[in-house]
Amino acid sequence: MDVKDFYFELPKEQIAQDPLEDRSASRLLVLDRETGAYEHKIFKNITEYLKPGDCLVLNNTKVIPARLFGEKEGTQAKIEILLLKRKENDIWETLVKPGKKARPGTRISFGGGLLTGEVLDVVEEGNRLIQFTYDGIFEEILDELGQMPLPPYITHQLEDKNRYQTVYAKYNGSAAAPTAGLHFTPELLDEVRGAGVEIAEVTLHVGLGTFRPVKVDDITRHHMHSEFYMISQEAAEKINTAKENGGKIICVGTTSCRTIESAADENGRLKESSGWTEIFIYPGYQFKVLDGLITNFHLPESTLLMLVSALAGREHVLAAYEEAVKQGYRFFSFGDAMLIR
Repeated sequence: MDVKDFYFELPKEQIAQDPLEDRSASRLLVLDRETGAYEHKIFKNITEYLKPGDCLVLNNTKVIPARLFGEKEGTQAKIEILLLKRKENDIWETLVKPGKKARPGTRISFGGGLLTGEVLDVVEEGNRLIQFTYDGIFEEILDELGQMPLPPYITHQLEDKNRYQTVYAKYNGSAAAPTAGLHFTPELLDEVRGAGVEIAEVTLHVGLGTFRPVKVDDITRHHMHSEFYMISQEAAEKINTAKENGGKIICVGTTSCRTIESAADENGRLKESSGWTEIFIYPGYQFKVLDGLITNFHLPESTLLMLVSALAGREHVLAAYEEAVKQGYRFFSFGDAMLIR
């Protein structure tokens, strides 16, 4: 299967740069995955497509202000660091720019010495392992010094960094937001519950591997980076019960989808679990748990576009994307949404 099979033309002006004032006022393209038929709605209409007994699965990860700007000790050269994965003993796997200035042994100072880091090693894809030293609580220092790690196609920082968090974000750990969830407000979630729909929360800390470009022509040779997930007993029971009783399992975002599909047994059942997943879902994949997906519009040739194509068929998805472009939908993290049902 060729990566070029997932290409589409997107005018730059349709890449959303800012979130809407009202999260739930974004547009919603509803796609029937069997027929390819679609209709245009507003996101707050989502409850029209959820029935009593269905289960909505949310990813409650929280984005950390993971982008740090520091100076190389000795030369004062500017260095930018993106925190990717927390290891033990204040060691993080990081992405460093420029990498050539960060050889093992390099020391970097942030915030006038409030935080310092030493490069320990170079790991896969040229990432660096950095050990940090500081006084106090790391999360508080990060909150003071760090910036939200917005995707490169967003050209400015947010005035309110909470707009790059879902309203149900709980557990720190992500280098990027699970953006399909950005459309929900507390009021809309109350409306969902009031309609008799169960809400199950799972956790997957989103790494940059989800967004890395596919650099091989044959997509089956692409390797996903591992991401940490957790499923509680309560969430597993909610999903299993809804499934047993004939309810639909609708994931909010590709990260929720990848979490439950990674953790399910061959019968599509879940139990309390945690671990690392490298699951790569592309056409031909047989879904074990998921019945429907709420998602944003993704980059051409991305693993995320391949995942939605696995659910609804590549031709249906690309036709829906063509329609979305034609109708002026907003794309990517702060853009509009799609419901695949």
